[in-house]
Amino acid sequence: MFTGVCVFDVLLPPDSRSLKAKRSYVRPVVAALRKLEVSVAEVGATDLHGRTEIGVAVVSGEATQVRDVIDACERMVAARPELQLLSARRRWYGEDDE
Repeated sequence: MFTGVCVFDVLLPPDSRSLKAKRSYVRPVVAALRKLEVSVAEVGATDLHGRTEIGVAVVSGEATQVRDVIDACERMVAARPELQLLSARRRWYGEDDE
């Protein structure tokens, strides 16, 4: 069993000056990522208006499948014209990890 985790650090548009406006940008991204059958949530910078961290996790029997799904998630977030992807921090867990 292999597990991949990725945290996307995202800069939101300047008009996201309230938490309500921030949610209007984050919710569609989370919904789109869920279509890739991953676990996803806003995991950081929840109290900042212009920034967020979105975490995804995937589990598979093959390491290549985990990598491919995480790559697809990153492409999806990076392709959103209203967002700026600042970084994507990945972590892999394999059969030998404890």
